[in-house]
Amino acid sequence: MKKFIKIALFWAFLLSSLSASGYVNAVKVPGNVAHLTPESKAWLSASFSEVTLYPQTALKFFDKTANEMNANNKSKKVKIKALYDGSNLAFLIQWNDATKSVQTKESTTVYGDGFAFQFPQNYSDVKELPYIGMGSAKRAVIVHLAKATEGVYEPNGEADVYHQVNKGNQNLYNEELKAYEQAVAQKMQKQYQRDFISEGFRSMTQIRDNANQAFMQMSYKDGFWRGVLSRTLKDTYLDLSKGAFPVAIAVWDGEKKNRDGLKLLSSWIPVKLVGISGGDKLIADLTTPVSGDVANGEKLAVENCAACHHYKDQKIAPDFMAPNLSNIGGYATKEYIKESIENPNAVVVPGYNIKAHPNSAWYSLDEQGQRVSTMPAYDWMDEKSKNDLVAFFSSMKEEE
Repeated sequence: MKKFIKIALFWAFLLSSLSASGYVNAVKVPGNVAHLTPESKAWLSASFSEVTLYPQTALKFFDKTANEMNANNKSKKVKIKALYDGSNLAFLIQWNDATKSVQTKESTTVYGDGFAFQFPQNYSDVKELPYIGMGSAKRAVIVHLAKATEGVYEPNGEADVYHQVNKGNQNLYNEELKAYEQAVAQKMQKQYQRDFISEGFRSMTQIRDNANQAFMQMSYKDGFWRGVLSRTLKDTYLDLSKGAFPVAIAVWDGEKKNRDGLKLLSSWIPVKLVGISGGDKLIADLTTPVSGDVANGEKLAVENCAACHHYKDQKIAPDFMAPNLSNIGGYATKEYIKESIENPNAVVVPGYNIKAHPNSAWYSLDEQGQRVSTMPAYDWMDEKSKNDLVAFFSSMKEEE
């Protein structure tokens, strides 16, 4: 009974410490946060903020079994903390997962749990933030990705081929062989971590020039994953020192064959660097609820959108004709939805391979090779109608 009371009190304290502001407060702390672990005591300086992640349903994944396993996915709440020290920034993410899934070297059909943080390279105008799905043309994002994997040795840009050779093929014995194994273990990557710059699907490029210093770690205990990302506030690729900035978060469930686009993800979430001025407008723009007549927006959607898009109970459009909008309100900002209505060419989601569904191409290419959306612009709509449409599609999201 005492144990039960202690657990109840713990969760009551935890819930009371959650930030209800709609954004994440990054607290400045003394010392260095560049290599915090999930267990570091420094995290006691900050409160958790709750962020909701939604199933990515814009595109259908090319794996029948995985699609069936994830067909009824709901939203998931994760908890976030953030700290900074003046030079570095660190995030702690915690989410429940009943199964610990680790990707192995022996199988190509076993997938690891994972998480990612995504930052827009330019966030000066909330109306022009990158597409949430790995950015968009001329609107780049930086992505930090970690997955639960077995230890893997990689040359890591050091041109070290010697330690990649299987120990059975080395002419080494006894102490020399032990020394070789120890050297490989020291060089081995204990967990998968990658840093990318991206301007949309099929454009992700791994950052290898050491200009982007980041550290990630995952640990699993009692049905929860805890992950850490720490990185510099400012580097060649990204400047996060301006008072407030947006971040997006994703998690993967390896038990359900999650990988690539099969994931849960958030919208752009504002992060406030406590003690640094600026960013108030960004926070207000990203947290102010959308205004509009949802019922009228639904009527307008049936009249103007349902012929091409699937959403809610609207399935009259042929499969693959356009992005599925079932969870668009969960991971898209109201500004992005409105921009897509007024100017579909502003952000063209590449979607499937252009020849995969030739009768349902999402875009064509102009003379300069630029993507042109097959969706017509609805800039002719009056402002109220556009706002009502935005309000309706902002309500499109799976609940828990």
